[in-house]
Amino acid sequence: MNAPVSAPAELAWLVAASLLIVASALRAWVVAAGRWQARRDTHRAHDMHNAQDERPDAWPLRLLAAALMLLAVGITLRWWRLGHGPFLAMFEILASSLFSLGTVYLLACRRLPLLRRAAPPVLVVLAVMALWLPLTDPADTFFPPSYDTPLLWVHVLLGKLFLGCALAALGLSVMLLMQGRGRQPAHRAPVAGLDAAAWRLMQVALLFESLMLITGALWAQDAWGRWWAWDPLESWAFVTWLLLVAALHARQRWAVAPRLGAWLVIAVFVLAFLTFFGVPFVSVAPHKGAV
Repeated sequence: MNAPVSAPAELAWLVAASLLIVASALRAWVVAAGRWQARRDTHRAHDMHNAQDERPDAWPLRLLAAALMLLAVGITLRWWRLGHGPFLAMFEILASSLFSLGTVYLLACRRLPLLRRAAPPVLVVLAVMALWLPLTDPADTFFPPSYDTPLLWVHVLLGKLFLGCALAALGLSVMLLMQGRGRQPAHRAPVAGLDAAAWRLMQVALLFESLMLITGALWAQDAWGRWWAWDPLESWAFVTWLLLVAALHARQRWAVAPRLGAWLVIAVFVLAFLTFFGVPFVSVAPHKGAV
């Protein structure tokens, strides 16, 4: 007998949120494309009029904020009905990750306004996840006893903070690559500033991922009586940590150029994304022995 699926009300809220996220990404890219075309056509990037036109468009972030509210309602309805958080199936992981990544990005924009210009690449990642969400199985999930520990909450939160910081750094790195190699107008962010901000975020990401691995080991010992078992998710999370450490070391030791540094940030994020959403997608459960 198949498990009952999510109530229509939950799906309606989550699908509506997904559509808003896609709309926010489309808005960000349409505005960005229009500005790039206008800059090529006018060849007047230094004047104050164009500087005014370069102010970040507020609508993508407004749409994202509205989507996060809808996500919160849908996740809460499912949580209330099932009695456990969104930790298990890909449907739940995508929904909760959309909420956490979007929230981290919005909060980071308040702390670092430069990130608002990185909306197109950041939002397209969220849009891919939003389009993926309705394609996953929304069947109800069973909360295993091994998940009934406060360590799970800490472990999951640290993982989402890590990926959120990496996503923000990705946005800055893509923006750096798209700015080109020529002379930068005064009102545009210098490449060095983008590079420095991206790597500050990656340093914070390393802190969160390190703590995520530590709390994961503590959880594993408490739940299954072992610190580490080299299951697929553990292994790839450790590989991601190694790549992030290597990238930070390379930048510090050999002072890699900003463009190469941007590609390193992108590589770390891609591996992290595949670890979070690729391994659980092809595995029976996020961790072996979880159920």
